[in-house]
Amino acid sequence: MAGNRGTPVNLVNLEAVDKVHGTRTLLDAVSLGVSEADKIGVVGRNGDGKTTLIKILAREEEPDAGRVTHAGGLRLGVLTQHDSLDPQATVRHEVVGDMADHEWAGVARVRDVLTGLFGGLDLPGFPQGLDTVIGPLSGGERRRIALAKLLIAEQDLIVLDEPTNHLDVEGISWLAGHLRARRSALVCVTHDRWFLDQVATRMWDVQRGAVHEYEGGYSDYVFARAERERIAAQEETKRQNLMRKELAWLRRGAPARTSKPRFRIEAANALIEGEPPPRDSQELMRFANSRLGKTVLDTEDVTVQAGPKVLLKHLTWQLGPGDRIGLVGVNGAGKTSLLRALADTAYTGGEQQSPLVTEGRIKVGKTVKLAYLSQEVAELDPALRVLEAVEAVRSRVELGKGREMTASQLCEKFGFAKEKQWTPVGDLSGGERRRLQILRLLMDEPNVLFLDEPTNDLDIETLTQLEDLLDGWAGSLVVISHDRYFIERTTDRVHALLGDATLRMLPRGIDEYLERRARMEARAAAAAPAAAPQRTAADAAADASGKAPAKAPAKPAALSRAAQKEMQRIERQLEKAEQREAALHAEMAEHATDFERVAGLDAELREVRGKREELEMRWLELAESEGA
Repeated sequence: MAGNRGTPVNLVNLEAVDKVHGTRTLLDAVSLGVSEADKIGVVGRNGDGKTTLIKILAREEEPDAGRVTHAGGLRLGVLTQHDSLDPQATVRHEVVGDMADHEWAGVARVRDVLTGLFGGLDLPGFPQGLDTVIGPLSGGERRRIALAKLLIAEQDLIVLDEPTNHLDVEGISWLAGHLRARRSALVCVTHDRWFLDQVATRMWDVQRGAVHEYEGGYSDYVFARAERERIAAQEETKRQNLMRKELAWLRRGAPARTSKPRFRIEAANALIEGEPPPRDSQELMRFANSRLGKTVLDTEDVTVQAGPKVLLKHLTWQLGPGDRIGLVGVNGAGKTSLLRALADTAYTGGEQQSPLVTEGRIKVGKTVKLAYLSQEVAELDPALRVLEAVEAVRSRVELGKGREMTASQLCEKFGFAKEKQWTPVGDLSGGERRRLQILRLLMDEPNVLFLDEPTNDLDIETLTQLEDLLDGWAGSLVVISHDRYFIERTTDRVHALLGDATLRMLPRGIDEYLERRARMEARAAAAAPAAAPQRTAADAAADASGKAPAKAPAKPAALSRAAQKEMQRIERQLEKAEQREAALHAEMAEHATDFERVAGLDAELREVRGKREELEMRWLELAESEGA
């Protein structure tokens, strides 16, 4: 579909659309349009009507009033949160249909989608590859199959509801690039803010029956919404301050977190003038030291094993007081197992080692009080009211920095308004139960917090509230998440498991992780002389088995024991150097009028920086020389 003289064709129009569920008005006289050039991100609180909006847009649900029109011959692809795959069918049948192997193997888009979503044309994670029957597969595996089926087809408009669910960091990065490169228009509901910044050119914010439109991606939306609320809703001071705080982080961090920032820099700077950094890291570190002492969790030559699979070998690593660490890695590398091994041991005060630990020892600080948010939602008595479930843990909570909240106040902060606090737990949605689970953990006043995929089922406003709480929370934090934005926003350092039984600190964070994974994949492809993506359709047709050739699994080079130990030693020294730098900055500020003292501190600071740079260079040399 192409408009005359380059004018984008309107693909879908909504005119004065109303939709009511029960007693709630989800959409009130909403009028919107989607053109062929649009890539639209849809945000809003859970329950405010995002999914309903896109179902009506796709004509999967009828409005109560108003009209929805589609352009003639519109090719529409829809990914809902519940797939319609045939459980008796194979992956091959659902994804490539009746196409012969030599036909689909010769189509660049098919190869790109299968490799991007599954890691190879032979689907290495599935027991029988393309011939795997769908019925026994997990929800995450079915989700990727449904997404692959949609993306392989030619579409004028793609409508996606939470497409990043069940994808890892690499999968999300690939999907963002794929959707940017496609000519198809896009309407996408997601809470993944990094993904929105990479893909969206417009934003729809669904709020209380209305849909507000903004130009640009998530960063632009944050600025524009804060500006609109400053002008039109002065009474919403609390919400505005949260948006300003997030905007300050976006502007002061890596360049606007987007490759092409479109909001006005001068206006953004004026809006955040005087806004302090989200976290006072030095103050939080001092408070964490007073709560935790010197030792939190130390692993000494630890091997972690789940069943027959060895996940980590001879790990020596420290989680110190006030450390905020993001943990990323390939699926199955052992991220969750590492947290469980640490948690099992911490819950016994170090008296009993986790059954996952087959060698070595985990030391636990005497004052450690751990809270662990797992991926599974803890079961609660469905008859309990929300407020009762929270007050069963505690009625008031200390949040650090002198802040205290009642259970009811914290409920409100997490989106449970006064009337919602009396809703039975059994009537809550999955996202609301997740919020309640996090609330109960924080009410117990832990000083060490493990969060395993905390962003699952949470909307952007709730994520912002959680980030705000964590900004003032003084303790040690480890986060596993595929939500890149959340990791960058809440943690100070990134560690990675790359599938070679080691844990690595990555000075440049997730960008470095993706670069390393790309190098590993390239080495694996180079080692396989007949790697599938380089095969032509004629090659595939000539294959005697009639199947597309398999891509060899990545075989990352193993670090030597000596290099591994030296890298771990350097990582500990780097952490100490960073802490000393922070302490020196604090001393210089405290003695600003004592020029002789400041000169001495400045000399020491230069020395510490020089040493840190030497350590970083040595770490990188080891990583490269060992094929890391």
